Amino acid sequence: MSIDYLHEFITLATIHFMAVVIPGPDFVITVRQSIRHGRLAGIVTAIGIGAGISLHVLYTLIGVGALIHATPWLLGTAKIVGGAYIVYLGINMLRSHASPIQSIPELATGDGRAAARVPAQSIRKAFWTGFLTNATNPKATLFFLAIFTTVINPGTPMKIQILFGAWMCMVNALWFVFVSVFFTHPRTRRVFERMGPWFERTMGAVLIVFAGKLMLSL
Repeated sequence: MSIDYLHEFITLATIHFMAVVIPGPDFVITVRQSIRHGRLAGIVTAIGIGAGISLHVLYTLIGVGALIHATPWLLGTAKIVGGAYIVYLGINMLRSHASPIQSIPELATGDGRAAARVPAQSIRKAFWTGFLTNATNPKATLFFLAIFTTVINPGTPMKIQILFGAWMCMVNALWFVFVSVFFTHPRTRRVFERMGPWFERTMGAVLIVFAGKLMLSL
C-alpha cells in the first residue's frame, strides 16, 4: 500500500475496530453460537460475520449504499427486514426453554467422560447465521457509507478502497473468532452452562432490544 494512503488506512482501521468491539447483534450471536454449539460453530459464525461485511463494502463502493440512504422507502425496508431477522433470532432463543445447553466433548469431566452431546449444527447453518446477522443490519450500511464518504478521499483508487474493505472483513472475522475462543474456554463455558436455558432467554431478549433500538433509531 502506498504511503500516500497510510493516513486514511490508520484512521479507517481505528474507527472500524472501535465499532467492532462495541457489543451488538454480531457479538450476541457469536457468544450464543459458541456457548450452545461449541467452538467450531462459533468460529464459522465469526467467518460468516466477516463475509457479511463484504456485502456492505460492495454496495457502498458501487454507490448503492448512498441510494439506500437517500431513498426513505428503501431505508425503511432495510430497517424492517434487518430488524425482523434479529427479532426472529431472538424469539427462537426465547423459545429454547425445552432444550437446555449441553456440554461439548472438549469439555469432558474430570474422569475424561463428556457430560453430554453437542446440539448438532451444520457448518453451513453456522456460516449463514453469522452472514445474515451482519448483512441484514442497516446500521452497518450507514456505518460503511459514513466511513467511506468521510474518511476515504474520493480520489483514492478503487483497488485501494477494496483493500480497505478486505481489511475490515478480516478484522471483523478475527475479532469474533477471538470472542468464540474466549467463550468456549472450559471454565468460561461451564459458567454459562450452569445458567442453562436462562442464558438462551437472556441472549434472545438482548437481541430483541437491539432490534427495537434499530427500528426506532433509523
